[in-house]
Amino acid sequence: MPTDSAADRQTCAFCQQTCPLEPLSIEEGGTTLAFCSQTCRNAHEDNGGAVTGSEGHRKVRPGVAGLDACLPQGLPRNSFVLLLGNSGTREEAIEAELVWRALERGEPAVIVAFTEPPTSVVENFLAMDWNVLPYLERDQLHIVDCFTYRMDDRERLYDRMTAWNTHLRRATEPQTTAVRDPSDSYEVQNALDNCLEALEMVETGLVVVDSIAEFGSLVQPVQAYDFVKNVRAEVCKGRFVPIIAGATVAGEADSFPRNLDYVADGVVDLALDGSVIEDTLFRRLRVRKLRGVLTVSEWHTYEYTSGLGMVTFDPLEEVKANASDGGKGEQKSDEGNGTKNGIETGESKDVKGATVPGETASSEPENEPKQG
Repeated sequence: MPTDSAADRQTCAFCQQTCPLEPLSIEEGGTTLAFCSQTCRNAHEDNGGAVTGSEGHRKVRPGVAGLDACLPQGLPRNSFVLLLGNSGTREEAIEAELVWRALERGEPAVIVAFTEPPTSVVENFLAMDWNVLPYLERDQLHIVDCFTYRMDDRERLYDRMTAWNTHLRRATEPQTTAVRDPSDSYEVQNALDNCLEALEMVETGLVVVDSIAEFGSLVQPVQAYDFVKNVRAEVCKGRFVPIIAGATVAGEADSFPRNLDYVADGVVDLALDGSVIEDTLFRRLRVRKLRGVLTVSEWHTYEYTSGLGMVTFDPLEEVKANASDGGKGEQKSDEGNGTKNGIETGESKDVKGATVPGETASSEPENEPKQG
């Protein structure tokens, strides 16, 4: 029989979920324990207690300001998420920050790189003041190299490298798995699976694919769709490891990867908005959908600052601040976002209305929250 109200429902002593029906009870040590099902009751007896970390394996806080604001309940670990953006939206910086936050949490990460060699991947982190070299050395970060197959004479490339790039190559080489033919989707899948096995990635860590659009250009459409479906099944659903697949999109709405919406668990839209201030483009982000959690699908304006990562702010507040300063605040607000006259400086200063990782935006959502 169902209980009278949600307030009357008990919590299962094993899975920690609410009991929607009349619970099964046992006496243990003078205490009455309730279970939502016979399966949980048996599991309690087999394990000698409640399951530990029942929420930890299911959801994780991304640690990226704009995503945290859109996902108050976190990111389900069994999600395949598309990061779709126009050119100039800093999609690669968002991917890098997601990896960096995972490493900071003590979790492993794998980057499947189609658009850059491993040395450039690491250099991008270092340019943001995120030193991943110790994590490479600790075998916490791995790179699946789907780029350098394009280079016919790699030794010649190595001979031309500066001392610094040679150092980066030596640092990344032990943690890099080279794919000889990225147009063979099974070879890419096997390389990824081997990395996940080596890092023992089950219910922990993160995989970033940069970019799924580039992979789609190497294979036939049916192969691209099958690859996405297979890695979603094997990695996200089989291992509870989320995949973030980035793509700079262009062309028709029904072309790959735009038409992967029905396959992906989540879609994050990135856009450039020139409607706020004339001759000025603002980068904006929203979570269009994400299965299994509450989503606040409002747009957040953002910029990237070295060390801090994504900083969100209200462009209208910036306009008001500039107007109150008699136009003198324009350069000031740019500098606060790590830019000056539209050029990124890497410097970090306070921005009026800004939100950085770990803080909560003060503005009210434009749309009502909805279930992903």
